Amino acid sequence: MSIPDGAGSVPARKIPFHRPSLGNAERDAVLEVLESRWLTTGQKTVDFEEAVRARIGCGHAVAVNSATAALHLILEALGVRAGDEVVVPTYTFASCGETVRYLNARPRLADVDAVTFNATAATIEAQLRPETKAIMVVHFAGLMADMEPILELARSRNLPVIEDAAHALPSSREGRQAGTVGTAGALSFYATKTVTTGEGGMIVTDTAQIADRARSMRLHGLTRDAWKRYSGGGSWYYEIEDVGFKYNLTDLAAAIGLVQLERAESTRLERERVARRYEQAFAASSIADLVELPLMPRPNEVHAWHLFPIRLRLDRIKITRAETIDRLAGAGIGTSVHFIPLHLHPYYRRMYGYAPDDLPVANLQFEREISLPIYPDLTDGEVDYVVERLEGILRPL
Repeated sequence: MSIPDGAGSVPARKIPFHRPSLGNAERDAVLEVLESRWLTTGQKTVDFEEAVRARIGCGHAVAVNSATAALHLILEALGVRAGDEVVVPTYTFASCGETVRYLNARPRLADVDAVTFNATAATIEAQLRPETKAIMVVHFAGLMADMEPILELARSRNLPVIEDAAHALPSSREGRQAGTVGTAGALSFYATKTVTTGEGGMIVTDTAQIADRARSMRLHGLTRDAWKRYSGGGSWYYEIEDVGFKYNLTDLAAAIGLVQLERAESTRLERERVARRYEQAFAASSIADLVELPLMPRPNEVHAWHLFPIRLRLDRIKITRAETIDRLAGAGIGTSVHFIPLHLHPYYRRMYGYAPDDLPVANLQFEREISLPIYPDLTDGEVDYVVERLEGILRPL
């Protein structure tokens, strides 16, 4: 039974958009690092890299302070430079396009699939140019893109494929882990992710040249990091091989990551529980035909459920997306929108002349998308409350 919108007899709950799943093990791990007196990149970071490498089955893992840093270092290692182009899905966060711009190259924006929000081989191929240097793929919300046709296209053009797997640990398709299918992948450990270190990221690749270059460039292009210089048996001597960046991960963050990684699958399963509860609650509601739910994974897919993006059927309801979000907030429910496509932002319109209709699928999906809360601590009762409040808000025409 729905709760009428604005029903004064029903006190609003407080359901934030996200709550991190942390416990005593993370606290103890941080205290261990504090007591060691070594806080920056050190043995814990090395251990975290090895744990991620083993967990997803790649040849090399390089810890950095964000997925943005990971994308930048991958692009730099691939030799992207001024005059080059990188195909980037428009339906993504700022970092995908801006890291291409860091290197004075052009992000060539591609449309996405109307159901998964992922770029496809067809939408990517439409944006290939003689200047194309690489293809970037985003695994939106934690559901992997259909990579094999994209890889086949890339091989036919001799182009590397970069996986933005920021949403997608732990995700897989046909047994292959997100981030390990292309030339290199970028993972995120931001606060809202299934595995979090607060802030943090990782480059994963089977290509030693990319990993070696990234290890040097993540810390000013030096030949030795502080751990190798100042720990027992280390040498003070270093050389500057190139002009690099300050992208290293701290041991404090890595310690949290090691704990989080150990329970990545159980955390993912809890997120999946929430997703399936939403599916059940919407199916039993009076608004099932007013809302489109995200695609559930097939038997050959593992979904990380970083997001639960619904889409309003705006042609069937009397309320706008913005009003819906405001009324949910009034009921104590936090939401978000993922994402404002890159081609709609002032920078891309000014710099490259993009117009809203240039990438129509992404434009349409954005206009009706709302991301609902999804995290392990969300109870079935809280999920039901979110759906019930939506029942009270959405009215058919």
